[in-house]
Amino acid sequence: MKWLDVLQYASKGNLTPPRRVEKSDAEWKEILTDEEFYITRKKGTERAFSGEYCEAHEPGLYACRCCGTVLFDSRTKFESGTGWPSFTTSVEPNVIKYTKDTSYGMVRVEVECNVCDGHLGHVFPDGPQPTGLRFCINSASIKLVK
Repeated sequence: MKWLDVLQYASKGNLTPPRRVEKSDAEWKEILTDEEFYITRKKGTERAFSGEYCEAHEPGLYACRCCGTVLFDSRTKFESGTGWPSFTTSVEPNVIKYTKDTSYGMVRVEVECNVCDGHLGHVFPDGPQPTGLRFCINSASIKLVK
């Protein structure tokens, strides 16, 4: 996956997810904390350097906090200095949904879980090789599965 692929998905549509999970806000509120609900279901953002996985280095897989879909591998996590967990790629191309985000007067690419539409964060073209991508993810949107 390269930046041009990200831009193409964001403008022309995403890959088919491996499955779908859909719930009402009331159902999500039953299984998520207030912060997790705000970030994942209402497109919120946690404060920089405040998240549980910001400086985590344990091996394992990171799954969507909402639906449990495995999204990232700890071997692709790197220290970006931004205050949020950062990854160079997802475990599979079809587990992430890319959407053009023009909020707050910026143009960015939002990343969501492609299975449940949970907001994860954003992706930028300033990461290390081999992908050159930086998936900047809210800790409240993911959980480490060891």
